[in-house]
Amino acid sequence: MSNNYAGLKARLRGERGAAERCAERLLAIRKRLEPIRKRKSESTLLLATWNIRDFDSGKFGWGKRRPETLYYIAEMIACFDLVAVQEVARDLGPLEEVMRILGREWDYIATDTTEGTGGNGERMAFLYNTEKVWFRKVAGEIVLPDGQLIVSKKKVAARDNQPDVAPTTVEMKQQFARSPFLVAFQSGWFRFSLCTVHIYFGDDSGEKLKRRIAEIEALVKFFADRQDSETRAERDSRGAVENYILLGDFNVVSPEHKTMAALKGQGFAVPPQIDGRQVRKLGDHFYDQIAVRVKDPRFEVLRGGLIDLFEDVFRDTPEDRAIYAAHVPQGDGPSDGDGDRYLTWRTWQMSDHAPLWVEIRTDFADAYLAGIAGLPPG
Repeated sequence: MSNNYAGLKARLRGERGAAERCAERLLAIRKRLEPIRKRKSESTLLLATWNIRDFDSGKFGWGKRRPETLYYIAEMIACFDLVAVQEVARDLGPLEEVMRILGREWDYIATDTTEGTGGNGERMAFLYNTEKVWFRKVAGEIVLPDGQLIVSKKKVAARDNQPDVAPTTVEMKQQFARSPFLVAFQSGWFRFSLCTVHIYFGDDSGEKLKRRIAEIEALVKFFADRQDSETRAERDSRGAVENYILLGDFNVVSPEHKTMAALKGQGFAVPPQIDGRQVRKLGDHFYDQIAVRVKDPRFEVLRGGLIDLFEDVFRDTPEDRAIYAAHVPQGDGPSDGDGDRYLTWRTWQMSDHAPLWVEIRTDFADAYLAGIAGLPPG
């Protein structure tokens, strides 16, 4: 089904020409992403991950998202069957509006917010089309056992009454800065558990980078150990163990970096269709990844890609700069890195991350029947 566009004119009536502009740009998004939508079928799953920047607290000084932006976000999500979303804020109102636009066949599951400086008050969520995907009634945040806690080092300053005492470095054993979120799903014949993450960033070097790598290593080890030691009670009717897919913002630096080596450890693999620089242009970052550890021999990734957020909306053109100039914070507003406030502002409207996706085969009927008939698969 198409998205629920009813009420678009009413929601955008506050600005002259906004509804017409929004409709025109939704048409442009639909035309450009039509090849992805055409891939929707009963035999495949379109799975995506998207870090939607600070969705949508507005606490960083760049303003809340405009009503039209929520339509653009929903239009891109609608291309897929199941989307892991990171950086969802405590206020679920904007997410609920996106769900309304997506339509009644869509549902979501979200975590509570993660507190503390590392957690940043964020939630993680799975948005899924209930006509293609069903929730298998298992969900939870990952908590590491004592023997697998993340070891990091932190400098501790001396007390105020000891000004001559130098800071000391202490070893700390911690959980994830933001608890990974695991949910069991099924689509077609394929049963799997998805774990979405927003890995600690910290810094580009030193102890904070080591902690980032340690979080990734702890995550893949946790699931590798679980999969390799599944008991008979946890196997399905065929005796198969659970299939695990990790996806989200891993803050991977590059395909050659230790962060990627950590993700590909313990038997996890990034599908070749999206691995390395396959779907990324020069200048694209590698933070977002999808990695699988699947024991089902019928599992197959067919293709994958990365969506360009700004080809049709919030474009870097004189026209769009003029349209949105009044909405970009100026003067004493927040600072940005490149000096171009419009280009920074638009990432707080859409995101500074793009949706990464894969298409997975989910129809195993032929292989199942061939097995009963005593015939070779395929």
